[in-house]
Amino acid sequence: MALKLTRPLIFFDIETTGLSISTDRIVELCFVKVYPNGNEEAQSLRFNPQMPISAEATAVTGITNEDVKDCPTFKEKATELAKIFTGCDIAGYNSNGFDVPLLVEEFLRVGVDFDISKAKLVDVQTIFFKKEPRTLTAAYSFYCNKDLENAHSAMADTRATYEVLKAQLERYPDLAGDVNFLADFTKRNDNVDLAGRIVYNEQRQEVFNFGKYRGKPVLEVLQRDPAFYAWMMQGDFTQNTKQVLTKLRLKLL
Repeated sequence: MALKLTRPLIFFDIETTGLSISTDRIVELCFVKVYPNGNEEAQSLRFNPQMPISAEATAVTGITNEDVKDCPTFKEKATELAKIFTGCDIAGYNSNGFDVPLLVEEFLRVGVDFDISKAKLVDVQTIFFKKEPRTLTAAYSFYCNKDLENAHSAMADTRATYEVLKAQLERYPDLAGDVNFLADFTKRNDNVDLAGRIVYNEQRQEVFNFGKYRGKPVLEVLQRDPAFYAWMMQGDFTQNTKQVLTKLRLKLL
């Protein structure tokens, strides 16, 4: 079964200075933009993250501080990138858990408007984990009958993710090829913020999804414990989470 696109679908992958969504930075972003007519556009971008790349990240990606010291910063390319992503749905491998939240953080840091509220988010890893739990390398071998060369290279991982999704659509007849179905199928939680710190419950109330107030309605908690808002705003939470929390708090004013 082929993908049925009504608007462009961007497959993307990032390499970063580390694994913290709130504090680490993107050093490489690669994407394959697939249009409804089947045409494809691909690009690889590297950035000077303006902070050291961790040794652990370099060991995985092979990207060193020296490699990116003369590259543009994310801020210098942010407006161009936002235009590329605007009007598109977004796909990746573990993208809902890491790549998309961190990408949104980067745009928030530099003050560039990047609204993904209308984008459908397709996480190919979730399809794989629901069907055949493995890594991307194993997924590529399983579905495509090929070895993944240059694993952890952003472009290799991006193209592999695209190929895996096409193979998954062929293998599983219950998977519809349209992005609306795939976005719903790969949704892990009914998140309010991208990091999943605040989610909707069955009554469509916004509730906290962590800590001592897990499962408690956000508005009730903020009324009973106003200091919790200040604690979160000063804590190691993503800018997106803080932004969502502030919008909810404003409902009480």
